[in-house]
Amino acid sequence: MQQPGMVPPVMDITDDDKLWSLLSWIFAPLVPVIVLLLEDKKNRPFIKYNAINALIFSLIAYILGTVLSFIIIGCVIAVAGLIYQIYAGIQAYNGKTVVIPFITDFAKKQNWIA
Repeated sequence: MQQPGMVPPVMDITDDDKLWSLLSWIFAPLVPVIVLLLEDKKNRPFIKYNAINALIFSLIAYILGTVLSFIIIGCVIAVAGLIYQIYAGIQAYNGKTVVIPFITDFAKKQNWIA
């Protein structure tokens, strides 16, 4: 899910990077927080990139799902968010860079990711 014209960062990606990125997406927001606390994991660009994106995305999805849970749209948002997290995790495990509109740009502007 890359935006046209955006070049993903060049990274040397190991199998460990792929696994931690997948876990960050599937078990967000818990695993991304753990990843960002582990010194050896947060220094790996691919893991950090996916952990930050997963953390921000999951928090937004959970907050929207909770706030809007009294109407059907909240449940739909929560389920759609979970499905997207699984999809993004699979993409990360395949070594692809997942770009989420607005969220990835926001994280880059804050210098949280390269």
